[in-house]
Amino acid sequence: MVETRKKTETKEAPKLMAVIRIRGGVGVTEKIETTMELLRLRRKHRCIIVIANDNYMGMISKVKDYCTFGEVDAATVKDLIEKRGRVVGDNKLTTEYLKQHKLTSETFAKKLVNSEIKIKDVEGMKQFFKLSPPKGGYERGGIKKPYSMHGALGYRGPEINKLLRRMM
Repeated sequence: MVETRKKTETKEAPKLMAVIRIRGGVGVTEKIETTMELLRLRRKHRCIIVIANDNYMGMISKVKDYCTFGEVDAATVKDLIEKRGRVVGDNKLTTEYLKQHKLTSETFAKKLVNSEIKIKDVEGMKQFFKLSPPKGGYERGGIKKPYSMHGALGYRGPEINKLLRRMM
């Protein structure tokens, strides 16, 4: 007798992931460079914020040897928007600019985390963030080892928030 189980679907908001490019472009294969271009990670120390769906997770797993990624929280997203948000023309993202779109940085961050809005919905805002190298440097293993081996690359979960704060 075959037992059928009823699937219980819980509707939870998809996680918001921050992806930071750690390594440069020398010696990178064309496929990985193309994927980096599609993710808008053209240079070192650039960050994007994406929803963790199957498409993005496939791309992230392809570039995991050159990037680090993890789940980001609303407070970090708010600080990232305020400190490193840019609009076209490389001008700083101001509160007046967000008010034109009927948003504040706090409401914008909350809506991003809850997947109610995307960064590209704010017209003229750049979809990536320029960061500086982290204060205190990367982890002891360097930038060629995964995070699980005390390096800087790959999945780091909520620890990405600490790294982002050191890079802002």
